[in-house]
Amino acid sequence: MQIGTVKLANNIVFAPLAGISNLPLRLLAKEAGCGLVYSEMVSANGLIYGSKKTARLMDTVPEEYPLSVQLFGTDPEITARAAHQAVSAGAAIIDINFGCAVKKIVKTGSGVALMRTPDKAEALLKAVRKAVAVPLTIKIRSGWDSSGRQAVEIAQMAEACGVDAVTIHPRSATQGFRGKSDWSLIGAVKRALKIPVIGNGDIVTAKDALHMLSQTGCDGVMVGRAAIGNPFIFSAIRSLLNGQEPARPSLHHHFNVMKRYVEDSVKYLGERQACLMMRSRLGWFVKGLYGSSQFRKSITQVSTRAEALAAIEGYEEMLTAKGTPLQEW
Repeated sequence: MQIGTVKLANNIVFAPLAGISNLPLRLLAKEAGCGLVYSEMVSANGLIYGSKKTARLMDTVPEEYPLSVQLFGTDPEITARAAHQAVSAGAAIIDINFGCAVKKIVKTGSGVALMRTPDKAEALLKAVRKAVAVPLTIKIRSGWDSSGRQAVEIAQMAEACGVDAVTIHPRSATQGFRGKSDWSLIGAVKRALKIPVIGNGDIVTAKDALHMLSQTGCDGVMVGRAAIGNPFIFSAIRSLLNGQEPARPSLHHHFNVMKRYVEDSVKYLGERQACLMMRSRLGWFVKGLYGSSQFRKSITQVSTRAEALAAIEGYEEMLTAKGTPLQEW
């Protein structure tokens, strides 16, 4: 798949997940075969007003290229300046968030609120398009209701503004993540546009990704929550796309990935902050495994890299001794 001037290795995308998809986790996704990764949602205002914490969300390394930095904002000039800053920081693609339904974001007129103010949305996209030469994309929902009318209209407007691809998560603003996403809206947006359309929503297994591609005709698939603690889903999807049966990761590989997540997080965040984060996040990787509740309990007090690694190694040894297999795809 190609987005503007950026050619991707494949059409598998890791979604922007606020507070989750940081650099260490994105690196795991890339290693597993993901073609495109997104930063966490970045405040345009935060960048322009000099927030170091906000700017850090754009940290990147060559191994994860191409990185799409997702911005949220309402002011065309500020968002355009923020997009320029993001490109200077290494963004290969700029994405504007039209889908976040969190109240504090919507109250500012950002996120999915832009879908009910098309004039403001158009002004914002034109300003950003003028400010940066890299590909520009947007991520939308179905709109404020489930009809999908707003999704098609906003997507067509975005294409006319020079946007290079559209991602749609076909749930309404009021749905949040509840209920079922309406994949037919992905097909409707695809039929209305000439630029690539990426589908998102309810991809739980690798086979779901193939079903979305075949049912909707979309150009790419974006995986979000299903990849949390399971970057192996990307390699499984890639195998299926190549006509191969996905290979289940070995216990050794699975736990090596967990250890690398610890190491990368310590390197990126520092030992104290990384270990505080690992107290909950390592639990993502063991969902459904035998003895996972005991493992999650054991990591609630880890405070050093060595303690985190020891907990992982001890759990792996226990599962190996029991001959416990990983879950099927």
